Amino acid sequence: MALSREQIVVTALDLLRRYGLADLSMRRLARELDVQPGALYWHLASKQELLVEVADTLVSQVPLPAPDLPPAEALTALLRSVRATVAAVPDGSEVVSMAYAAAPSSVVPIREVTRLLGLAGVATESLSAVTDLVVAHVLGSVALEQTDEQLRAADPAHVGPAPKDRIASFEAGLGVILRGIAK
Repeated sequence: MALSREQIVVTALDLLRRYGLADLSMRRLARELDVQPGALYWHLASKQELLVEVADTLVSQVPLPAPDLPPAEALTALLRSVRATVAAVPDGSEVVSMAYAAAPSSVVPIREVTRLLGLAGVATESLSAVTDLVVAHVLGSVALEQTDEQLRAADPAHVGPAPKDRIASFEAGLGVILRGIAK
């Protein structure tokens, strides 16, 4: 069977889920696929391009909200889904942040966030900045939770907020953002 771009990306996402970003190297990916590392570069120009594809595949699993929901409700549902999906993958926030920085329009749920923000009343000239704020809130919340998990794994005596407290903090911040948009 010939190696494909899709096979590489799916395998890379699987490695990310199992081992995290620190252990997702092109060499390890090549070993997992039983190919030489150079074979990967036939399909992808760089590890950065691979990570953009991995992030896109990861967030493509996020269900888009029902079209009949009011924009604020749809936005809330979408952001909660993005957070849950990204939080379920070790270093997911780091990978999606990098992909968003490298190619913001490639991340489908983020395009939907921008669209919903516009429908919720955010002025066109502010859409990019408000999208950045919302994305930073979602991914930052996940990054804090995942960092706490890593610190607890390295040192069981680490005292930090519990994951449920991080989620409550995310919800509170989301409320502030949505109230600001509504004004």
